[in-house]
Amino acid sequence: MADFIQNGTITTLHNLRGRSLEEFEAQLHEWGKERPIALVLPSLYSELEGPALGHIVEELSKATYIRQIIIGLDRATEAQFEHAKEFFSVLPQEHHVLWNDGPRLRAIDETLAHHGLAPKEPGKGRNVWYCMGYFLAADCCQSLALHDCDILTYDRSLLAKLIYPIAHPTFTYKFCKGYYFRAGESKLNGRVTRLLVTPLLRAMKQMFGHHEFLDYIDSFRYPLAGEFSMVWDLVHSIRIPSDWGLEIGVLSEANRLYSNQRICQVDIADAYDHKHQDLSPGNPNAGLSKMSTDICKAFFRKLAITGVVFSPGIFRTLKAAYYRTALDMTEHYFSDAEFNGLTLDRHREEKAIELFTESLMRAGDSFLENPHETPFLPSWNRVVSAVPTIYQQLLDAVAADAG
Repeated sequence: MADFIQNGTITTLHNLRGRSLEEFEAQLHEWGKERPIALVLPSLYSELEGPALGHIVEELSKATYIRQIIIGLDRATEAQFEHAKEFFSVLPQEHHVLWNDGPRLRAIDETLAHHGLAPKEPGKGRNVWYCMGYFLAADCCQSLALHDCDILTYDRSLLAKLIYPIAHPTFTYKFCKGYYFRAGESKLNGRVTRLLVTPLLRAMKQMFGHHEFLDYIDSFRYPLAGEFSMVWDLVHSIRIPSDWGLEIGVLSEANRLYSNQRICQVDIADAYDHKHQDLSPGNPNAGLSKMSTDICKAFFRKLAITGVVFSPGIFRTLKAAYYRTALDMTEHYFSDAEFNGLTLDRHREEKAIELFTESLMRAGDSFLENPHETPFLPSWNRVVSAVPTIYQQLLDAVAADAG
């Protein structure tokens, strides 16, 4: 059974009594009539061929309170895009597939690049950013939810719980983050949150003392969860990272734009499993090696904005504090896993910590060498100011691709 503790600077909505999906969906149907809801699905084409997405689509077809579904499709040829349109055609909701690699959306990308506004690298951040732009262009919904397309344990109650705090007519939340515990095949998962983010937060608190942003991030049970929901205004104003710092960057932006009283997290699943990234120890530009580097840089950028001064000596001290904290925490996780009949490989845990330590120093070196780096994508407010016809261009391109 879930606890009911409110420990942190944001509200936590717990799963205290196993409320039925029918109750959630009945209310969402009523609220959706006045305040329509959209869903964004950032997807790689390869996920259409994977074990998760077919079931996700089947479940979503029953979530009829959703007015609009926006699918961002990456790494797809023309033939694969045609297959994707057929794949998603079973959805009864209004839905649109953004062929991000197609000539029409690439032409829009070139237009934005002329103004210095286009994403500079491919990836989930770019995909989500264009989907958000289409959501604003369509202008038919007042709130947006987003979740990944590789969730092996998916059922549609996840979506209902995720959007509920934003859709509720008397709640005042502007942003909601999902959380869950990560497990699969009797193993405790979630390495990057457990072994990087949490011990790094504790090490930075130890070094920098009380810090509002660190306390805020530490309030989230699973800060790297890819599931969140938000109101229209936030979509319009948010600046998101284009790299693996997306989740931390989105939390930072919510914190910048709203008080913590307008931000919450919600328990959306009893267990959660999806595809896992490789450690990629020999390649800093792939897998968890790149992901962990980008996440560290996202923290350093935000702390620098608040006035924290970094130097090579500070990064060396932070490395030592992080490494010791992370090693100590493996004992906590091992005991927890053993108590619950799960397995935890101590050797693999410590190999991951060693890789994350290298990533921390790599991120620190990059931060000091490139202090003016701006990985954040511009807000759509700015894009519209520079290219007033951009929304119509998006609508026309997606409609033409749909045939």
